[in-house]
Amino acid sequence: MQIRTTTRLSRRRLLGAAAALGGTALAGPLVGGCGGPSDPLSRLRAGGDVVVGLSGERPFGYTDGSGRATGESPEVARAVVTGLGGSGLAAVQTRFDQLVPGLLDGRFDVIAVGLTITALRCQQVAFSRPDYVAGTGLVVPAGNPLGVATLAGVRRSGATLAVLDGSAEQEYALAAGIRAEHIVTVDSQGALVREVANGGAQVGALTRISLLDEVRRNAGIGLEVTAAFAPEVAGRPVVGAGAFAFRPADGAFRDEFDRGLTALQDSGRWLELAAPFGFTAANLPPRDLTVDELCARTPDS
Repeated sequence: MQIRTTTRLSRRRLLGAAAALGGTALAGPLVGGCGGPSDPLSRLRAGGDVVVGLSGERPFGYTDGSGRATGESPEVARAVVTGLGGSGLAAVQTRFDQLVPGLLDGRFDVIAVGLTITALRCQQVAFSRPDYVAGTGLVVPAGNPLGVATLAGVRRSGATLAVLDGSAEQEYALAAGIRAEHIVTVDSQGALVREVANGGAQVGALTRISLLDEVRRNAGIGLEVTAAFAPEVAGRPVVGAGAFAFRPADGAFRDEFDRGLTALQDSGRWLELAAPFGFTAANLPPRDLTVDELCARTPDS
């Protein structure tokens, strides 16, 4: 199935529109009101595209060298969409911290970057059922000179911590008591790893799968990734689970997508799609793990 992907790099004629939207390039029409021609569920049922928001996060959601949307989340989303009668995906690429605003503003239909379910995000978007579970990791200089293994350890060490702006790890770091002046925010996972490699921060925090992929693709960078751990919020460990995010008004669309996602997970097809990106059976969410439960498990700090 051919994917129509539009990014700032591949469609120069959209640079003006991208600049007007805070650096976001558009693919397909802006999403309109419920029931209109741009309503995502109506479009899917008519055999059209679903527009996904990406932020260049490997291995979750990014565009490859040909401009094709790929990664665990787009590949799973593509299978769900085509299974429900849609023709495929179109993509919008933007900064990570613009994903939720871009969704709510109608620039795309779904966030497909493995967005971690947190209390704050549960108040802003409607999540699908969990797509995967995965632990948090730290990226540190080779040999881990500070000996840190958790965010609590980073706090005790007094180290500076690099996180993606607007990320779950930023929430977790503040909940762990890391002082704001010790947190360095960056706009991409590549920038996060470079910040640690260049000494701008002593530690970086992100989903461990992402950090492993980034360090693997930058051989000789002099960094390593710690073992996975569960961050704590309000004194309780949180489950690191990612999902697809929808506008709250698109409940019917989310429900249809959920049915397709559940079928992929139950059939074993999810693992076939996710395995090339470093996911294993251990990343498959328990069947009885719900988004409501996850929102309740991640109380506001």
